[in-house]
Amino acid sequence: MTNLTRQTVLDYLANNPGETNKRDIARGLGVNGEARRELRLILKQLEDEGVLSRVGKRSFARVDTPPPTGVVEFTHLDEHGELIGRAVGRDGLFGPDILYMGPRGKRRDPDPGIKDRALCDVEEGRDGVWRARMIKKLENRREAMIGVFEKNAHGGGMVESTSRKDKRSFLIFPNDANGAGDNDLVRCEPLPSRGHGPKRGKIIEILGQADDPRAASLIAMAAHDIPDQFEDAVIAAAESAQPVKAPREDLTNIPLITIDPADARDHDDAVYAQQDSDPKNPGGWRIIVAIADVSAYVPFNGLLDQEAYKRANSTYFPDRVASMLPKALSAGECSLKEGELRCCLAFEMIFSKDGSKIGHRLIRGMMRSAAGLSYEEAQAAIDGDPSDKAGPLLEPVLKPLWAAYAALEKKRGERAPLDLDIPERKVELSEDGEVIGIKVRDRFDAHKLIEEMMIQANVCAAEALEGKRADLIYRVHDEPSNEKIQGLHTFLDTLDIEWTKGEKVTPARFNRLLTIAKETDRHHEISEIVLRSQSQAIYSQDNLGHFGLNLQRYAHFTSPIRRYSDLIVHRALIRAYDLGPDGLPEEQRVRLEEIASHLVERERASMAAERDASDRYLTAFLADRTGAEFEGRITGVAKFGLFVKLDETAADGFVPVGSLGREYWHFHEAYAALVAEDSGQRYELGQPVRVKLEEADALSGSLLLKMLSDPRPKRKDFKPSSRSSFKRAKVSRKPGRPSSSRGGVPKKGKRKKR
Repeated sequence: MTNLTRQTVLDYLANNPGETNKRDIARGLGVNGEARRELRLILKQLEDEGVLSRVGKRSFARVDTPPPTGVVEFTHLDEHGELIGRAVGRDGLFGPDILYMGPRGKRRDPDPGIKDRALCDVEEGRDGVWRARMIKKLENRREAMIGVFEKNAHGGGMVESTSRKDKRSFLIFPNDANGAGDNDLVRCEPLPSRGHGPKRGKIIEILGQADDPRAASLIAMAAHDIPDQFEDAVIAAAESAQPVKAPREDLTNIPLITIDPADARDHDDAVYAQQDSDPKNPGGWRIIVAIADVSAYVPFNGLLDQEAYKRANSTYFPDRVASMLPKALSAGECSLKEGELRCCLAFEMIFSKDGSKIGHRLIRGMMRSAAGLSYEEAQAAIDGDPSDKAGPLLEPVLKPLWAAYAALEKKRGERAPLDLDIPERKVELSEDGEVIGIKVRDRFDAHKLIEEMMIQANVCAAEALEGKRADLIYRVHDEPSNEKIQGLHTFLDTLDIEWTKGEKVTPARFNRLLTIAKETDRHHEISEIVLRSQSQAIYSQDNLGHFGLNLQRYAHFTSPIRRYSDLIVHRALIRAYDLGPDGLPEEQRVRLEEIASHLVERERASMAAERDASDRYLTAFLADRTGAEFEGRITGVAKFGLFVKLDETAADGFVPVGSLGREYWHFHEAYAALVAEDSGQRYELGQPVRVKLEEADALSGSLLLKMLSDPRPKRKDFKPSSRSSFKRAKVSRKPGRPSSSRGGVPKKGKRKKR
């Protein structure tokens, strides 16, 4: 019998992924008699520790390794529009992302969509990517769908999905219509159905009218569970909230100012700078960053706290803000309004003349904002055109702030954070909610000043809590994975740009690559690949550092009005430094890992909702320009087509592979290109193109485009790869229609009444 240890069990599972139940493991390890009890204990310990996951009543799998045959739930589309899933265990999803590759053998079921489950064969490729081939689709999605009700003469009708990723439609009987009218935007849930034909559904909520210009935000909020309204009890709690009694330092004689967007209503940070008077720090700076003291008004586990935790963050749409806290706090008592007495938490930071931080001090205080300026107003004053409000502040407040920022900027240059210059666009609406234009947001030194001072305060928060050995939630950004770096290396190799594999990956190295790229005609492709190679920033109880900012420790402290993570950090600081009775309670301290996971989940939902709403508004803006031609750039390449971002509006559209011509097109991963089978011509990531708008569906946010630009000529050094990485893209039967039935592909044609 093999010496039975935790490691022998793990090694056996790694080497025998097809033998996962207790009997197989026992037989393989030669375990019998009394030793079976020891094996059961080891399996239970590994399961409790999260090292193993159950994939059946008596079967186990390593959490980092999917079983060779098992159930996969498909969760999302990646940046290429490919369907991604994870293995299903008894306690939920586990293991790495798995790429869907189609059915195993002859197709019996339609391809799965997001939230669908299927029995799949799963294997890891030489490139480290896990791939699944479907054996059988197991179940239909049971969650509700957002759609448009098309009512018939009998009071029933059909509900068609508003999502590009959800292809369902439901037949509604009159008794299940819930009073919905024609063209109402509704939430519909499926009803049990048998056999073939239309699936039945029931309308459970009427959200509004589909032709309302503001429907884009309603759809996005409903689809991603972003609450828009507060219950009366929560509003009443906010209106009656009083700050907790705690000792506070008087900061009212310091002319702290807020600098925010011109249309901002919540002002959660204020800044001040002056030269350090300490003779030991000649030319140094004293900077104060004061933040609204939200913890004082939001007691743990009260109505406000429960609602804030559920929402996790504020979500910003072109026509509204779905706030984390009611207006009485977010735009009232917790907003650092000009001239109003406000509670705050602040860091006083001391920097040398070259921007090195010498020390910091945490303050719980009272402040009164000397002025609320917009970014444009503050920048104009520095540039020599001060407004009546900014003029008196120029010498005593604004110029010292800019001088202090100049010192911080020196140190930032040495730190060399990742420098991806991505323009931000704003959708501008009329009072009626109609899109009147798309504006690129200006970025001034005033933005950079506030950004850098907030970063320094966030670093102070992490350092202050670590100094007290206190638990906290970090904001972490891991370095790119080996798989992402390998993909970057392979792509750069096709451009004859060197990327040494053994050299340490740092933000500065990416910056050097981006600088080199600017001297070539391929800088857009390279910037896109660099962006996609980055990990996503998350919240975690474990400190992984922040790769993008090139910081060893970082925590969110500066926006507790709109991020629950910052409220947790405030409470942790109050507890660690004994600043009042409203510090982090033990009930939350022991749940920080769970809280961090919830915050990440809601943050991603919020980002997806903001993106979906913007897509729909942009599509509505372009709806009356069908047939127009636009300049754009290929931002995504998949085997079923090309994703193109339009230069004028930054709207994203789709060119189906079937509309590219009569040749077969192959998706080549290494080249990030669709390559014509016979001619070798190609459409590549980052390639500038001209396209024609064929169709704009505002409800789904879909733009269907026709390619007008010719493909690039065949590369002289091009050599087709093996079939595994050189995938044949089937031409659609109908010109202009995508061949894939999976999510992310725009629908064709307007909805017809049934």
